[in-house]
Amino acid sequence: MAVGLAIANEGRGYSGKITSIVILSCMVAATGGIIFGYDIGISGGVTSMVPFLEKFFPDVYTKMKQDTKVSNYCKFDSQLLTAFTSSLYIAGLIASFFASSVTRAFGRKPSILIGGAAFLIGAALGGAALNIYMLILGRVMLGVGIGFANQSAPLYLSEMAPPRYRGAINTGFQLCVGIGVLSANLVNFGTEKIKAGWGWRISLVMAAVPASMLTFGSLFLPETPNSIIQHDKNHQKAKLMLQRIRGTDDVQQELEDLIEASEMSNSIKHPFKNILHRKYRPQLVMAIAIPFFQQFTGINVISFYAPILFLTIGLGESASLLLSAVVTGFVGTASTFISMLMVDRLGRRVLFISGGIQMFFSQVLIGSIMATQLGDHGEIDKKYAYLILVLICIYVAGFAWSWGPLGWLVPSEIFQLEIRSAAQSITVAVNFFFTFIVAQTFLIMLCHFKFGTFFFFGGWVVVMTAFVYLLLPETRNVPIEQMDRVWREHFFWKRIVGQRS
Repeated sequence: MAVGLAIANEGRGYSGKITSIVILSCMVAATGGIIFGYDIGISGGVTSMVPFLEKFFPDVYTKMKQDTKVSNYCKFDSQLLTAFTSSLYIAGLIASFFASSVTRAFGRKPSILIGGAAFLIGAALGGAALNIYMLILGRVMLGVGIGFANQSAPLYLSEMAPPRYRGAINTGFQLCVGIGVLSANLVNFGTEKIKAGWGWRISLVMAAVPASMLTFGSLFLPETPNSIIQHDKNHQKAKLMLQRIRGTDDVQQELEDLIEASEMSNSIKHPFKNILHRKYRPQLVMAIAIPFFQQFTGINVISFYAPILFLTIGLGESASLLLSAVVTGFVGTASTFISMLMVDRLGRRVLFISGGIQMFFSQVLIGSIMATQLGDHGEIDKKYAYLILVLICIYVAGFAWSWGPLGWLVPSEIFQLEIRSAAQSITVAVNFFFTFIVAQTFLIMLCHFKFGTFFFFGGWVVVMTAFVYLLLPETRNVPIEQMDRVWREHFFWKRIVGQRS
């Protein structure tokens, strides 16, 4: 049943409405973002809890509490501690390539189901962990779940959404990431106060809640019309599904575009090899560059290690967890909601560029304050500590309405069907690989670069903002099966892909 306004798309004249089945289906699929965000938020909190450190990382606990000669920037420098956070992303990287084969062969729905089930297993192992090996194994299973969910959920959202509202609906994935981060930080703040010392177990096992929502909800998801045409070869079934999700009988033009894209897709036997062809060069560049740049904004420095960062600048354990919840949770979620409202009005490029400028200046100011006010020992003056907190809020807001949601939206909407599952796997794999690199090296960087860490990431923000300005065309309101036209009309990429023959 239709619950929205009719849509008249640019270009080929698609028609349709925002329907209740689209809303409900996309809410379930976007839950994959909650499990991703929950894991991002939970790891930084538990690694700052004393009972957790005492049990699994006693050397870190000793440096933090007893060794006053260790630099403020180096108290948490432990490769084993960062392995707890980063092991998930290596597992996710490997799993994303298996997810590509499943998504291409069986559809988006089975990949989402596998992702939820793997995450359930990982949550159980983490909560019941008796030693570091069991703890890391749980993280690996969480990585498998996220690898499948992040590969398939954004594709599902982009294919189900009407083109005019694709940006807002797909941004729902990042909104759910923010909700997951917020939930994790609030859970950490509550469990840290459990005096018995097992609060961290609750934090880890609570990941099963969103995982259960995704796993059981996916059983009732309809497949996308794109997937029905690609796998079942049943055009009538696809037409009925298209009519159902668009809330109108007038879907012939969109159906014809889907059939044409599917025929081209089915002619491709080796999508990973095919994506290397010259005509897909822009999409390949974006599949690599956008997730790379998303991680080198430095956001995971805040997401993973905000409590540790706040401890570094002299705030207490409980205050650090609370402030982490406020910064990475409330600010990020609210800003992502703003992005949902604006992305289909202002376009992708405006949000990318404005967010980049905002992040750059906040990072430079944070690094400057830490350079002048925080020494290797002792504490920073509280007024400067809270000024850093405000600047981190500004930084998180800039990311949350630009590179956060758009880093997933733009790759998921620019790939033709014949390379879509392979290209999305490349996007997820690159994202996870550089998430692993940042997560594994940040505490070393903080120890050796000190305040220069923020200048390092600020420099990358300048590069990525210039990249978007010069090389990323606007994709707002372009139907997903007609997206190849934006490259043929771009001043640079048209030289690479040429004109349609």
